[in-house]
Amino acid sequence: MRALTIRLPDDQHERLRALAEHRGISLNKLFEEFATRAVTEFDTDLRYRVRAARGDAATGLALLGKLDDASGGRS
Repeated sequence: MRALTIRLPDDQHERLRALAEHRGISLNKLFEEFATRAVTEFDTDLRYRVRAARGDAATGLALLGKLDDASGGRS
């Protein structure tokens, strides 16, 4: 396992600490959850783009549109 140092504004750090406390987890665990979500979204997007390139692009892109709708339009 590796360690990562990040720089955050003090107010953002405090808000994230409060969020972790509210969830009953450590700040480290909160960032682990954020990283897992980001990597999962990236892998899903990549998988659908590969499928679209191999097959029917319109169908693949339609599936991506559904994914965007489900995630609130984030890319």
